[in-house]
Amino acid sequence: MKKFNFRKVLDGLTASSPGSGSSGSGNSGSGTGGGSNQPGGTAGVLREEIQETLTSDYFQICKTVRHGFPYQPTALAFDPVQKILAIGTRTGAIRILGRPGVDCYCQHESGAAVLQLQFLINEGALVSASSDETLHLWNLRQKRPAILHSLKFNRERITYCHLPFQSKWLYVGTERGNTHIVNIESFILSGYVIMWNKAIELSTKTHPGPVVHLSDSPRDEGKLLIGYENGTVVLWDLKSKRAELRVYYDEAIHSIDWHHEGKQFMCSHSDGSLTLWNLKSPSRPFQTTIPHGKSQRDGRKPESCKPILKVEYKTCRNSEPFIIFSGGLAYDKACRRPSLTIMHGKSITVLEMDHPIVEFLTLCETPYPNEFQEPYAVVVLLEKDLIVVDLTQSNFPIFENPYPMDIHESPVTCTAYFADCPPDLILVLYSIGVKHKKQGYSNKEWPVSGGTWNIGAQTYPEIIITGHADGSIKFWDASAITLQMLYKFKTSKVFEKQKIGDGKQTSEIVEEDPYAVQMIYWCPESRIFCVAGVSAYVIVYKFSRHEITTEIVSLEVRLQYDVEDIITPEPETIPPFPDPSSQLPSSKSLSGSTSTVASEGVTKDSIPCLSVKTRPVRMPPGYQAELVVQLVWVDGEPPQQITSLTVSSAYGIVAFGNCNGLAIVDFMQKTVLLSMGTIDLYRSSDPYQRQPRSPRKNKQFIADNFCMRGLSNFYPDLTKRIRTSYQSMTELTDSPVPLELERCKSPTSDHVNGHCTSPTSQSCSSGKRLSSADVSKVNRWGPGRPPFRKAQSAACMEVSLPVTTEESRENSYNRSRSSSVSSIDKEAKEAITALYFMESFARKNDTTISPCLWVGTSLGMVLMISFNLPSTDEQRYTEPVLVSPSGTLLTLKGAVLTFSCMDRLGGLMHPPYEVWRDPNSMDDNEKGRKRKLVMNSPLTSQEMADHQYAVVCSEKQAKVFSLPSQTCLYVHNITETSFILQAAVVVMCNSACLACFCANGHIMIMRYSLSFFHDQFSYLQSHILSPI
Repeated sequence: MKKFNFRKVLDGLTASSPGSGSSGSGNSGSGTGGGSNQPGGTAGVLREEIQETLTSDYFQICKTVRHGFPYQPTALAFDPVQKILAIGTRTGAIRILGRPGVDCYCQHESGAAVLQLQFLINEGALVSASSDETLHLWNLRQKRPAILHSLKFNRERITYCHLPFQSKWLYVGTERGNTHIVNIESFILSGYVIMWNKAIELSTKTHPGPVVHLSDSPRDEGKLLIGYENGTVVLWDLKSKRAELRVYYDEAIHSIDWHHEGKQFMCSHSDGSLTLWNLKSPSRPFQTTIPHGKSQRDGRKPESCKPILKVEYKTCRNSEPFIIFSGGLAYDKACRRPSLTIMHGKSITVLEMDHPIVEFLTLCETPYPNEFQEPYAVVVLLEKDLIVVDLTQSNFPIFENPYPMDIHESPVTCTAYFADCPPDLILVLYSIGVKHKKQGYSNKEWPVSGGTWNIGAQTYPEIIITGHADGSIKFWDASAITLQMLYKFKTSKVFEKQKIGDGKQTSEIVEEDPYAVQMIYWCPESRIFCVAGVSAYVIVYKFSRHEITTEIVSLEVRLQYDVEDIITPEPETIPPFPDPSSQLPSSKSLSGSTSTVASEGVTKDSIPCLSVKTRPVRMPPGYQAELVVQLVWVDGEPPQQITSLTVSSAYGIVAFGNCNGLAIVDFMQKTVLLSMGTIDLYRSSDPYQRQPRSPRKNKQFIADNFCMRGLSNFYPDLTKRIRTSYQSMTELTDSPVPLELERCKSPTSDHVNGHCTSPTSQSCSSGKRLSSADVSKVNRWGPGRPPFRKAQSAACMEVSLPVTTEESRENSYNRSRSSSVSSIDKEAKEAITALYFMESFARKNDTTISPCLWVGTSLGMVLMISFNLPSTDEQRYTEPVLVSPSGTLLTLKGAVLTFSCMDRLGGLMHPPYEVWRDPNSMDDNEKGRKRKLVMNSPLTSQEMADHQYAVVCSEKQAKVFSLPSQTCLYVHNITETSFILQAAVVVMCNSACLACFCANGHIMIMRYSLSFFHDQFSYLQSHILSPI
């Protein structure tokens, strides 16, 4: 396993000037392409030494725990004394589980699949057999388990291992049919080999096949039972080195298990039969049964069934023995799910599973094989789950699994992490969620109860939220080692269920998973929760402890705009802003709700993708839908997926955007405040001088051309896509290839009949071929310089940027991004990629702060929307909220990813919020309580010209602006050869820093250092974590 290589670039950096910070840190980003720093301003203020609180020692990263189900499990083992469980995987990983909180992860360096696991019972050791024909002995007694010994088999493949209880000999069967014996203490071969030709009769010339079973006799540990694949079973005397007993059967053997007395053993076969053999009469089976075979009327042998892959034969002192096996169902039941059969006396119980069975083990009261086994539970390892069945109750209920094995019960489509949450929030969510848990679990304690763990003294509340493909939202408590689900609800409950044949308009846009969660926003303080779905909708939820029955309020928003072309502005010639008072939204851009319904064969217009329930809906305690906002079809074109989302509980406003524009909704008054195309936000200040597109000749949109695709292919192989996208950036070509043809070369874009079908594409071209006139137009720009090159943002948006010779090197990342992040067509669309509510200075030289919405686009533009809110609570519900673009325009290189504000002392300023109150409380005092707002306003000073610092990060660089003067104080080019996927400003040790996750796998952390008292940042430095 590769180690993280941390470059300690922050050592000794305390009071450095902007100039020296620039020159001294020019290579700080070399690990990701040589990031550079440039100071953007000067200050004539005397600098003062400030003690730094952030050092490189805080960034010694290490893995702590892995949440979720082991990927591609292959093996299972259990220590009945220590009561710990081990799971091996196809990737060479071993997961060791005990009581809730006991969770350990180990990894074979070779990465070879784990074939089998064997505990040294009650000795704190584990033997693993890998597919690279190697045995490993793990020491589990130390804090981090490690391999003590390894033994490689060079000429034979390992097929089965057996380690008797309290024995020092490990028996290893091979594909050639031979059995080797390994000394477990020295972990070397003993030299004792049981050759296959000696084990079977000398007169038998056919090879018996691989060894499929090894076990010692419960009566005599000096006798070893060897099972071969072709149906031969041999009882080998280790002392006399000869076969004491041989059994032959005409069906292949899959598994064998002893009766505890050692006089009988049971075999499972490939025809779905179970045979019971007595050592006194080995010539024929004592009993033969086909549990799921149909009985023949004429008394013949029952029909054959599917193979029984494994059987376990466990005895009880006071009842009939348990016979438990997997497989063996009749062939005529092809549609039945994988099953586990439990035979107890005359009763046969079939437990159907949701996923294929990989392995199962029966847990017994004693580890001694020669005693009554007294089974009490069965651990069943499935491909995507782990369940434990209680055998002590007649209905065989399952235990409630305390491990977070169901994270991917429905594929995860988005996640969010929150630290330092309000301390009572976890308890509140748990108390609500426990009421919705499934019933019918076993009332006994979880049987895997081994190991001990201690909660650290410095724990703090942590919550992880996951959104899923089926529209469900799950809240997880991540404060401790183990992950515990607190609360779950489904966003799909606000919509009508689509009947077969009625969901045509939705299926045309999203092939499957129409309720898949795409984005989430949560304010822990106000408990406002907002979700954006793949079908272009936004739902605002409020938290309540009381159940209500109410109608769901819904709004429909038209958000569509087309442009003809982009004209590159000359450097430093951005036109001045007009008078802000003149920037009122036009009637063309604003829109309200409409109820137009498109009939069959008519261009669809003003139709949402999903239908909101119109009848009163019962909402249980927890999160209850407050408002549903849906984007609608416009002139036969479907709504584009939402790319940015934010909510302000203090303002009562939700804002979201996509590749067409921005929508702002007042969820307190349930009204649309603004619905405007991105270009209209600029008005005459648009630096790209785009002109409206002329009306289209054909408005009918073909279903195959829709850009909103299902997420079925988005969940797996995400790492592969990111690596592919990074690899494609190193394979640039300057040949004048048409744009449509250039898109087809993307390794993650699939084109069928000229149409883009990439599941990660947010917008796709119409799939038309370039005409000769178009090709000639492309060639007019000269060799190696097509007019539009690919420029795609990490927010999955389509962007087209003009390229000039001077900017070609600087913007090369834009022209070469693969469509694993997004796809692009010839139509230039500027997506809204980042939104941020803040009390800030909306315009230059403002003297007071006001409510603002920061807007970032895929072209690196930053705009500000100002709000004028009613002054009192009573007026807030009746008086309108005034919204208008402020005229502020800032620029960065690459799509904008995140914003943050800091006060004049470098402290991180959080957005304002409303303190939570129950909207459905029965308490009169609670109902009459006014809204309590926490504004987090910056410190005021008459001597300071600027009061705020704005930190803006894009795919390529970070900038620090001083407000309200809007002076760029500092620029840091984070990476040249890659691009940033995610970025966030966080606080560590009372210092603000910018954390970035790069497409090449690096995690970079940049610190903002205030090494002098007044209004300037000294430098940015980055830590680089090597990719895994």
